[in-house]
Amino acid sequence: MTAADGNPAGLTTPAEPTNPAEPTSSDAANPPEPTWDERYLAAPALWSGHANAVLVAEASALPPGTALDVGCGEGGDALWLARQGWAVTGVDVSGVALARAAAQASAEGLTVDLLQIDATVTGLPAGPFDLVTSHFLHVPRDAFLALVDGMAQVTAPGGTLLVVGHDRSDITSGVRRPQHPDRFVAASELAGRLDPAAWTVLAAEPRRRTEADHDGAERTVHDAVLHAHRRA
Repeated sequence: MTAADGNPAGLTTPAEPTNPAEPTSSDAANPPEPTWDERYLAAPALWSGHANAVLVAEASALPPGTALDVGCGEGGDALWLARQGWAVTGVDVSGVALARAAAQASAEGLTVDLLQIDATVTGLPAGPFDLVTSHFLHVPRDAFLALVDGMAQVTAPGGTLLVVGHDRSDITSGVRRPQHPDRFVAASELAGRLDPAAWTVLAAEPRRRTEADHDGAERTVHDAVLHAHRRA
C-alpha cells in the first residue's frame, strides 16, 4: 500500500498488531524503556521532518531508482527521496511514526510504500533496491551490524549503500545521544561487513557537524558514515 492510494493510514502493518520496543529490563532499578510508539506519542513530532544532511550530500547526484529507508521514522528522508523522483519503501517499528509519514506524503501528493516491521526480527524487504539507506538506528550494536549485513544483501548490483550511525567518539560528548554505549559504532566496523570483492567503499569515516545540546548550546558531534557502491 502507498500513502497516496486511499489507505487512511498510508501504511501496511502485520496481521497481528505489534508494538515492539527496545530491549527492556524487569529490574526495579532499571525500569523498562518506553516503546517507540510511546516515544512518538509523547510529542507532536519527534524529529525535524528534514532529510538528514549526509543523505542529501551523498544521494543528490544519484539517478533516481528504487530506494529502501530502514528506520524511516516520521519520513524525513523517505519523503525527500520521493520528491527527488525515487520509488521509496520505508520501514519502521513504530506505527505512530509511519502514520505521520503517510499523512505528510498524502498532503504533498507523494507515493511512498510504508511498512511496519521490526527488521531485527523479520528481516528486510527482498528488493533489490538501487539505494539502501539508514540513519541513526537505535538498536543494540550486534543487531545493528546484522541489519547492515541485510542492507548489503538487498542492495542491487550497481546500487548504493548509505549507513549513518552515532560515532563512538560521541559517547561522552554531552549532547543528546542514546544512553547505551552499544548504540554507537565506528565507520570502520560498518565497512568491515562488506565483501571487498563485491563492494567499493567510497567513504568510511567519522564526519563532524554541530548540534544543539539540551541547553541550546552548539556542540560538535560525529557521525559514523559508510557510503559504498556494489559492483555490477
